[in-house]
Amino acid sequence: MNERDALRALAADLPHAGDDAAVVDGTVITTDMLHERTDFPPGTTRYTAGWRAVGASLSDVAATGAAASAAVAVYADAAFDREALDRFVAGAVDVCEAVDAEYVGGDLDEHVEFTTATTAIGRVTDAGPVTRGGARPGDALCVTGEWGRSAAALRLFERGDEASVERANELFRFTPRVADGLALAGTATAMMDSSDGLARSCHQLAEASGAGIELNRDALPVHPAVDEVADGDGERFELAAHFGEDFELLCAVPETALPTVSEECPAGLTRIGTVVEESDDEESPRVVADGDSLPDRGFTHGGE
Repeated sequence: MNERDALRALAADLPHAGDDAAVVDGTVITTDMLHERTDFPPGTTRYTAGWRAVGASLSDVAATGAAASAAVAVYADAAFDREALDRFVAGAVDVCEAVDAEYVGGDLDEHVEFTTATTAIGRVTDAGPVTRGGARPGDALCVTGEWGRSAAALRLFERGDEASVERANELFRFTPRVADGLALAGTATAMMDSSDGLARSCHQLAEASGAGIELNRDALPVHPAVDEVADGDGERFELAAHFGEDFELLCAVPETALPTVSEECPAGLTRIGTVVEESDDEESPRVVADGDSLPDRGFTHGGE
């Protein structure tokens, strides 16, 4: 099974397994694992790895509309290098500080490859947590920030020269959208982070909400770095919509609330489509872009 099949198999006994994070007595908790072989291309610094790994868990907190409180990490490697460990912790500390949270430690272990497991916690506000399952027909479908930065970073890592690798590390150090999640809490009817990519996230949000989605391809805000590496408009959209790992927020917002909440999101909020009624025709696509079916393709652990 791949990751999504495994989650579906667990869902009957673990009702919170499909959301970005669990909420227990007002506390939001989430955990992630990243490996050198699959998540950190050659050239990724330990500082970037610490930032990105802890940031991935903080992004899940952001997707619930909660305030981030703290994070911990397991750091495992074949051998412990003091400088590498210090740089990892520095990255973890700095990404926590960027969202008003605290890095409070973790665990060390030996492993055949550099691996880190991170956990972040947060507190639900009076607005309550936001899930993936509340989008309603007529809601505006919106995203924060700009998309495709991780895909662009991977292309730059592959170039291998010093300037490209330095630029790739900068792109890999995203800011978790905790402030935007807090701004959207109480207004967004559904929300999730984009670790699996725009297209796959749209399918997941639509499925959880029992709705359909109509997208406008040209409305998607694409990160300028994508233009540095993409071969034409087709690949530009592919990198922005299907690669994943951008850790932006995808949300559904009532049409009437859109002007106000857009002004409150520090990373910017862009409308890219509309939530529509779910079709009774099982052959009809759940998610369309400019009238054509948008493939459910993106990042998945364990294959497509």
